[in-house]
Formats: sequence, C-alpha cells, structure tokens
Amino acid sequence: MRFKERRVVVMGGSRGIGFAIAKGFAAEGADVAICARGAEGLEVARKEIASHSHAIYAARCDLADAAQIAAFIPEAAGALGGIDVLVNNASGFGMTDDETGWDASFKVDIMAIVRASQAAVPFLQTDEGGSIINIASISGLRASTRSGPYAAAKAAAINYTMSQAAQLARQNIRVNAISPGAIEFPGGVWDRRKRDNPKLYETTLASIPFGRFGTAEDVADVALFLASPAARWITGQNIVVDGGQLIG
Repeated sequence: MRFKERRVVVMGGSRGIGFAIAKGFAAEGADVAICARGAEGLEVARKEIASHSHAIYAARCDLADAAQIAAFIPEAAGALGGIDVLVNNASGFGMTDDETGWDASFKVDIMAIVRASQAAVPFLQTDEGGSIINIASISGLRASTRSGPYAAAKAAAINYTMSQAAQLARQNIRVNAISPGAIEFPGGVWDRRKRDNPKLYETTLASIPFGRFGTAEDVADVALFLASPAARWITGQNIVVDGGQLIG
C-alpha cells in the first residue's frame, strides 16, 4: 500500500497502458481519477478500478481540447481532495506525414502534456512532493520511416520532461518520462497489427531479445516506482521499458 491516501490523475486511463497504471495505483491504495474520450470504455474502466480504489473519479475529456483539459484537472482535484501524481499517457498516434498526422501528434502528444501539467502544478505543490510522469516512446529516440509525426512528438515529450524537471524542482515536483517499446494489449496498436500486418508484427517480435511483446503492466510497474518514495532523488529522466528492443 505504497500509495495509501495519495491522489493520482491519469490522463487517458480507460485502456492499455493508462488503465494498467491507474489500476496499479488503485491496488496500492491510491485514490484515482481517469479521463478518456469514449464514455463506454471509461465506465468499464471506472468499475474495474473502483473494485481496488477507495475513491475513483472518471470523466470524459478530449485531450486535444485545451478547454476540456482545463476543466478536468480541477474537477479531478476537487473529487480526490488534491493531486499528488499526474500521469500524461494519451497519444494522438499521428502516423502519416501530413497535416492530419502532425496535427494529431502536436495536439495530444505534446500540448496535452503541457496543458495538463500547467493545470496540475498548483495542486502538486505539496509537502510530500508531487510527481509528473510523461509516457513517451522509444520511437522518440530514433528515426522512424512509418510514423514521423508520432516519433517527433515523443522526442519533444522526452526533451520537455527534462525542462519540466528543471523548472519544477524548486516547487518540490519531480518529472520523469517512460519510453515503452512495443506493447501489446487487447485493442491496441500491436494487437491490430498482429491481424492486419502480420509481417511487421513478426519482424518486430524478432527484434526483441526477450522474445515477447511488452505488457501494459510492464510499464505500469515502472510508473509506480517513479512516483514512489523509492524514486525520491530521480527527476528529469527517461526510463526505457522495451525488453531490449532498442539494442536488439
């Protein structure tokens, strides 16, 4: 129960990595708030997390919309009685090198982090110290021929994490990033590619030294560590969680 009476907000927490993170915090005693665009998936996630958490708040929020973020953060803080941890998880998955791809990546993978963090900072300034965790990607650490906008946005998120850490240290707020490799979960990108692009799926699998795709829980465990007292002297870092995919 490392997070008993701690208040955690997960942006994009209805499925996949975000849901696993929210559920992990709840299982260790935290009160949790989540948001997502889809009402049905959000309600399913809320019910599941409620079975672990003392308090759970869930609300629809389009993370490409500045006004909705500005409304959700204080609502979540009010429901939980404050915020100790903010997890910026959502992605616009801008894959195509065109206006649509760049717009999706810029609005969600970069600006949602900026907007949610700025809105949450006043609540994160606690005596115990606040924590922001940005979910990036190993795509942000190398060139990409399939998803240039996504990769560039994740690179920006990693860099911004360092800037945030430097800016917020005096306010007793730590900021770190996690860069997952290929993570497979029902309905996720790699679950769909297994069906729609089996050649790419198998090629990617073969590039991972441990011989399996990552799970959402692999990422969630690192998020819990970074938000815990055990990581009290860690800030401005980007932790790669990829089973050796980058070095494979």
